[in-house]
Amino acid sequence: MLNFGEERFLRIQSGAVALQARLDAVVGACLAAGAENVFFLGTGGAAILMQPAVQLLQQRSRFPAFLDMPAELILAGAAHLTEKSIVVIPSLSGTTKESVAALARLKEIGATVLTLVGHAETPLGKGGDHVFVNFAEDDTSCESFYLQSLYVALSILKYRGEIEDHDAIVAELSRLPGLLLDVKRAYEPKAEAFARVLAGSDYHIVTGAGNVWPEAFYYGMCILEEMQWIRTRPVHASDFFHGTLELVEKGVSVVLFKGEDALRPLAERVEAFAPNYTDRLTVLDTAEFPLPGLSPRVRALVSPIVLATVLERVSAHLEVLRNHPLTTRRYYKRVAY
Repeated sequence: MLNFGEERFLRIQSGAVALQARLDAVVGACLAAGAENVFFLGTGGAAILMQPAVQLLQQRSRFPAFLDMPAELILAGAAHLTEKSIVVIPSLSGTTKESVAALARLKEIGATVLTLVGHAETPLGKGGDHVFVNFAEDDTSCESFYLQSLYVALSILKYRGEIEDHDAIVAELSRLPGLLLDVKRAYEPKAEAFARVLAGSDYHIVTGAGNVWPEAFYYGMCILEEMQWIRTRPVHASDFFHGTLELVEKGVSVVLFKGEDALRPLAERVEAFAPNYTDRLTVLDTAEFPLPGLSPRVRALVSPIVLATVLERVSAHLEVLRNHPLTTRRYYKRVAY
């Protein structure tokens, strides 16, 4: 595979799987101690990657789950954030300034903070009440963060008695590192063609629904915009028909991500509409990828993880086609802002 280390990928994703038991124990202890809610407080891309876990809890649990921006929380506060809150802060670098500032405020409040980081010797690596370290890099962090946050959500459901097959689901999830590598290998021959679609326009409408909508948002903002300087319009598939559809015409690129959860029909609605008005609809559907040993329920849960692993292959080809390394920045962490 182009510019890709298979052993490194397996090591990183296996590292995420290995955190499950301790995440489960910490969540169980928090609930036993009287935790009343959970906040996922990431910044930028890391925050987006927490959305599927929050959505799962909001759909399946009566335990209040919140997704907030640290920068806003510091300025405005949050009525539900108390000493009885569990707070999950993801940061690959462990140094994200908005999240570090939020950590100081959380310590004043007395909330229990779980930090998910790639480096231990950092402010967030040292500052959390419970620190979970799994080294990763930009091209491998999505799957790791998606998986860790999913484990947190599943454990909350387990200890509240809101899920019956937690252990079976976790057992299936342990197969993911190898399965994801197989997905990458299988998609590699098609990745360049998708990359050519993205390289062929300076504007894309990127859409999806359900738990793959965050990946559409993430890929548009954090990869195409930040890492490739390609303008995008990420829009949820349900909102597509409340404004964005008026921009669809011949030559306009629409990129649709389809997952396997209950909200798949919202994506199918876009898929039925767009070809009538543009000749540039591109669909990436997780249902097309074999994941032997995973039940339909678990396939639905991991759809955003599968998309992330496929899109990494697309990005590897895209940076070569455009002669624009994914590490190139003009402003991000380069100038004061």
